[in-house]
Amino acid sequence: MTQKRKIIGIGFLLLCLAGCGEKTDAYLETMQQVTEQNNHLSAENTESEQYRAGQADTAAECFVYVCGSVQNPGVYRLRAGSRIYEAVALAGGLTQEAADTVNQAEAVFDGMMIRIPSVNETEQTKEEEAAAGDGKLNLNTADVTQLMALPGIGKAKAESIIAYREEKGGFSSVEEIMKVNGIKEGVYNRLKDSVTVR
Repeated sequence: MTQKRKIIGIGFLLLCLAGCGEKTDAYLETMQQVTEQNNHLSAENTESEQYRAGQADTAAECFVYVCGSVQNPGVYRLRAGSRIYEAVALAGGLTQEAADTVNQAEAVFDGMMIRIPSVNETEQTKEEEAAAGDGKLNLNTADVTQLMALPGIGKAKAESIIAYREEKGGFSSVEEIMKVNGIKEGVYNRLKDSVTVR
């Protein structure tokens, strides 16, 4: 009887061990699947984070065109929120002809054009603005219709002014208009305050 019990016990133990082995294999297989799923999700999350980071980097940059009186005109990439002086520095700095008329502390924005004018351009602009502001007609550029709007000037005199201007290469002074055929001191006195020469 004891021998029989021993055999039954050993058989039962073998059955248990065999069952445990199957359960262990199943457990290990399940754990491997879970690990693979976690790795896949982690990879997706990493890609998503990298994509978002890439978008953030793009949004944190801007491209500006720097031209005019700078050493190396061109398109430059800066961080968003940068200032004009930083863009000018990337372009090699100002030339000797550059005018100090641009606010270099101003913030840049994507697609901005930063033009640094020269001193000559600035002076010319000031002169043009002043001339436009005085409301006087330029004898060297006015056409027939504009000249006819002047006091004492009809079509014949307007055409004479243009003919004289073309022949002499332009007027050097307002007083010179009295050399035009048909325009004497009386007409000159009526229109002198309405015209200029540039």
